Amino acid sequence: MTVQLNHTIVAAHDRRASARFLADILGLRVSPPFGPFVPVEFPNGVTLDFMNTPGEITPQHYAFLVSEDDFDTIFDRVRAAGLTYWADPFHHHRDEINHNDGGRGVYFDDPNGHRLEILTRPYGSGHG
Repeated sequence: MTVQLNHTIVAAHDRRASARFLADILGLRVSPPFGPFVPVEFPNGVTLDFMNTPGEITPQHYAFLVSEDDFDTIFDRVRAAGLTYWADPFHHHRDEINHNDGGRGVYFDDPNGHRLEILTRPYGSGHG
């Protein structure tokens, strides 16, 4: 049996701005709107489909596995955008990155409060 994640819906106050934020930070493109969704497509074909949501948004966590070189590029964009970042998902270690499993990782929030993470090694894949 082959099972692959195809898409998930991301709640946003402004679907276009939220999709643009993620695409700009990660170096991806925003796809044309599809019904009520503004998708951001990843190289593996998965899309995050941003949808306008009224009222309070419950923050979710989205983690992106990237290469060491892409980590540097994306992390530069995070800092250039003036975003606060943390080494942990609980926001205890501000202005730090982590070195879990012998790689690097960092957390930052999107405009809707979703917690985004970039990491260079999957959890449990190495030492540290």
